[in-house]
Amino acid sequence: MWKTSSRMPLWGVRPIFAWLCVAGSLLSLAGCGEPANEQSDASEKELEVMEAEVMTVTQAPWPVIVQSQGSLFPDEQTVLGAKVAGRVAEVHVDLGGEVRAGDPLVTLAPEEFDLGVAQAEAQLQQARSAVGLRSEDPVSGLDPEKSPPVRQERAMWMEAKSKLSRAEDLRDQNAISLSEYDLNLALEQVAAARYASSLNSVQEKIALIGVRQAELSLALQRQQDAIIRSPLDGLVLSRNVAPGTYVAVGTTLATVVRTDPLRFRGTVPERYAQALKTGQQVRLKIESIPTPKMATITRISPGLDASSRALLFEAEIENKSHALRTGLFAKAEVIVDPDATALVIPASAVSLFAGAEKVWKVVDGVAREQTVLTAKRQSLHDTAEADENRLILQGLAEGDIILSDASNGQVARIQEIQTKIHPVSQPAP
Repeated sequence: MWKTSSRMPLWGVRPIFAWLCVAGSLLSLAGCGEPANEQSDASEKELEVMEAEVMTVTQAPWPVIVQSQGSLFPDEQTVLGAKVAGRVAEVHVDLGGEVRAGDPLVTLAPEEFDLGVAQAEAQLQQARSAVGLRSEDPVSGLDPEKSPPVRQERAMWMEAKSKLSRAEDLRDQNAISLSEYDLNLALEQVAAARYASSLNSVQEKIALIGVRQAELSLALQRQQDAIIRSPLDGLVLSRNVAPGTYVAVGTTLATVVRTDPLRFRGTVPERYAQALKTGQQVRLKIESIPTPKMATITRISPGLDASSRALLFEAEIENKSHALRTGLFAKAEVIVDPDATALVIPASAVSLFAGAEKVWKVVDGVAREQTVLTAKRQSLHDTAEADENRLILQGLAEGDIILSDASNGQVARIQEIQTKIHPVSQPAP
């Protein structure tokens, strides 16, 4: 007996399902048949109309400023040592004291140096007396021929020559023997030699006077060197001795520094090495001083450091009140190109959402969001003023129109576009 099944065969269901899918697709195509541009035009017609202040993106002053770090150094620093050995009699200065060039710092016991001067003076007077010079007579006026020893020997020589002349006459007359003539000849030669020797002796004594004068000058110099004086105007950085201390030649006694002007010593990267010039302005920020200080580049190293690839420079800063101390750390802004320009917009035109920077750009009368990449001025002069503007790195071009205030921005139609170029203020270099 045959049983009838209530289920429809599979071969009959599949064609029906396929037809249903085709019909659904046709219906959907019939409902979406309007062109996309017609929908877009309709949506733009429905945009809200708003009035907003706009600006044109243009080039504005944006000086090229290089950041640097360094320290303050004294204009001059001298370490004073003892030129002569002796015992310290008095110390005239102390740490931090202000001194002028020529002021005494340390005085050594003078007794030994005074005795040295007295001895040199006595030896000089002895040398002058040997040739008949008084203390007030100049050595340049002395004629060796007129000195007493030379005159004496010259007189004896003249007498010997006269005797020899008479002996020659007697010899011609055969009135004296040959031996007597030879004796007179020898006496005349001895007198001539004694005269020449006396002349040389006087010249040697004149030279000795010069030696004694030099010794006296050296003794006087040692006497002056017993008082150690400051070679410059400045401040005492350190004092190394006390009264009663015996010091040898070269012993450090004190250190004096000149702190007006001071030198800021910093570096710039290699890519800015050619742009660095003497006379450029440097703005310094010192931690303990609220107001930045201005300095001027005066010296630039002739070569870059091989390890850091940086160029060393020095800038002078006035310090008449001595308020700044040597060794202070400072941050610096080196204005390498004060006349540079760039695309700059006010910070109010930029909004930040989810880490992305955006502006409202007006194209064909409609304001829409535009992603940009900006940078702000890292200034030590005035942080508030530095935050007012943004440098455009990417996303906008010169001539683009944007909303001045991004906080009021929305996708809308700008009814009356009055393009306004906003001046961008910059810190004065």
